[in-house]
Amino acid sequence: MPRQDSRSFSTRRYPCERCPLRPLPAFRPFTGEELDYVSRFKKGELAVERGATVLVEGSNSAHLYTVLSGWGFRFKLLSDGRRQILNYAMPGDLIGLQGSVMGEMQHSVEALSPMLLCVFERGELHDLYRKHPGLAYDITWLAAREERMLDENLLSIGRRSALERCAYLLAFIRKRAEDVGLTGNGSVVIPITQQHVADTLGLSLVHTNKTIRKLSARGLLRWRDGGCEVLDAAGLMALAHWEGLGEERRPLV
Repeated sequence: MPRQDSRSFSTRRYPCERCPLRPLPAFRPFTGEELDYVSRFKKGELAVERGATVLVEGSNSAHLYTVLSGWGFRFKLLSDGRRQILNYAMPGDLIGLQGSVMGEMQHSVEALSPMLLCVFERGELHDLYRKHPGLAYDITWLAAREERMLDENLLSIGRRSALERCAYLLAFIRKRAEDVGLTGNGSVVIPITQQHVADTLGLSLVHTNKTIRKLSARGLLRWRDGGCEVLDAAGLMALAHWEGLGEERRPLV
């Protein structure tokens, strides 16, 4: 039997009307009616500590979440403990939709840093689809966007060299962080370890370390205690033969 998610969550610190993400140019504006509905759809906020598991593969969660702040990652485990990281979650990303549609989670989600999540009731998703087709389209768009990113990641693992894979991954994360305001003054330390990189790219830790040192020697990045600082995103993109996400303004639920 799938495990049930019975965690509690706090009252709102950030009402939808004063959401710090909505003014960002990456997100499309809501109509007043849409904003009013999402404000009622949101039930509270959940604070998650670094290293905590947000969602567990095989669980049946009563909730789905939008990342309000912080970093996380989605992953699957083999029976012997080997891990494949599928993608990274950042502010504005919707997580838990798979469990809402398919009944139980097919992957797990872990926090890379302290996270704050907006909490929505899974049972009210059908009401959203019935009464607000525009928001329903938004959720479908977000699911399609996730599929597109997974396509890019699979292409990278299947066809890029180790150096190109690593350059693509770090440029990809850096670009996504920039779009949601995580770069601040232009610099951001991505809070990942080299083991995270290895588990994303399907490389050994030794091979990953050698590859990162090559990128560092080219002046493209600097590895710090807190993670990876990208110094030349354009250089990483050129090395990976990647032209970027090319996204228009996206929805924020």
